[in-house]
Amino acid sequence: MNSTHLLRPALLWLALQTSVVAQHPLPDRDKVHADPPAITVIEHVNVVTMVDGGAPLMDATVVIANGRITALQGPIPDGAVRVDGSGKWMIPGFTDMHVHIPSDGFMGPKKHPTQGPDLHLNVQDLMTPYLANGVTQVFNLDATAGSMAQRNLIERGDVLGPHMALAALIDGGEGQGRRVNSPAEGRQCVRDAQAEGYEFIKVYSELDTATYRAILEEAALRRMKTVGHIPDAFQKDLAAAFQPNFGMVAHAEEFSKHSADFTEADALRFAQLARQGGTWVTPTLTTIRWMRQRIRSLDELRALPSLKYMHPLIQQKWLKANHYNRDFNAEDADHFDRMVLFQARLVKAFQEAGVPIVAGTDAGTSGVVPGFSLHDELELLVAAGLTPREALAAATRLPAVWLGVDQERGTIAVGKAADLVLLDADPLADIANTRRIHGVMLNGRWLDRATLDAMLLDLAAWNTANRDRFSWPPKR
Repeated sequence: MNSTHLLRPALLWLALQTSVVAQHPLPDRDKVHADPPAITVIEHVNVVTMVDGGAPLMDATVVIANGRITALQGPIPDGAVRVDGSGKWMIPGFTDMHVHIPSDGFMGPKKHPTQGPDLHLNVQDLMTPYLANGVTQVFNLDATAGSMAQRNLIERGDVLGPHMALAALIDGGEGQGRRVNSPAEGRQCVRDAQAEGYEFIKVYSELDTATYRAILEEAALRRMKTVGHIPDAFQKDLAAAFQPNFGMVAHAEEFSKHSADFTEADALRFAQLARQGGTWVTPTLTTIRWMRQRIRSLDELRALPSLKYMHPLIQQKWLKANHYNRDFNAEDADHFDRMVLFQARLVKAFQEAGVPIVAGTDAGTSGVVPGFSLHDELELLVAAGLTPREALAAATRLPAVWLGVDQERGTIAVGKAADLVLLDADPLADIANTRRIHGVMLNGRWLDRATLDAMLLDLAAWNTANRDRFSWPPKR
């Protein structure tokens, strides 16, 4: 059995192109989108800076001006808006290093050259679950031109959402998207992606070995990092996949496919391959956990509290056309049980070998709700053997380093962008405390818990009110 994701998220989102989604306003939109105050001060707060080796700053006074941190120990400027941080814990905004975000598209064939998309998704709805969970940066691993438009809306301030890094996905074989089947095609596809504005390349499962190597080489020449799957063509020679510039493996599952018996020896061998190749890993433990769960039953998915924040059509797809629940059996479930345990052991092996681990969720796949799933992933990383501080680093400092934005964000320091999360309890004492969000600061704009809750309430209400407009399979 091949446990690779059989439904690519891009194909999942294609289903959305069968129903027009109306826009709806945010609650207190003028308040939410009003210009932030020139100076905000969060006082008497405990600061987990996430600077490597740095101890928390206790009872600090953090000054934010024009979207940047200007001081960590006061004084308080005249006229500043003051936020009481007494008993609170400040951390850098989270990064989810593996997400898939849908964008506008067509319900059917394009009929004329000037026709625009007839599917219009509310971009704020797509971003609200991330923001409400303190995710202020994401890595979209199957980005499109629509993704660039979304990023523009966010950076302009028209939508409140996370900063986006965008990867162009390149695969082999036949089908939709960027498909290349020779080294020359692979190199040209990398050049085209860079010309289109993508900063990163994602390699995928059906690439042949020569084309894969050519993509990595061309990306290196153009100073573009690569991330992705280990192509199936390396099934008999896993070590050969770890070429220079294969920057990050997108799932621990990609290693698990190469282990027949999920042995300790295999875990140690895989960790050494990654370390020797200088390759980072995004385990996406929450994704494999949901795969296992869906094979046995959809009850947990059906009862998932955050399900209401997903678009109605996606909710129905997850519950009525769930590939893993429909097409896998009890024997497969036992296999996934073993794989879940093995992937936790892999995480520990990576950590012990010095392989950098970053937190990613594969948000958008069944059960993996944007934003909420990041906290699931952190808890699974700690359960696998990371300390709370190491798990926090996997979602803050280390992603910024890999993405090349560590001068902007990832740690709390004077001069950094003010993308921050204020927690009600110490995350170093218990990683579950990352869920206890008191407020989020994005680009210096403070969003308190009441505002975040209102945004989530509006989203859930619209999804519920429009539930009967959609069905799966989509109506033609």
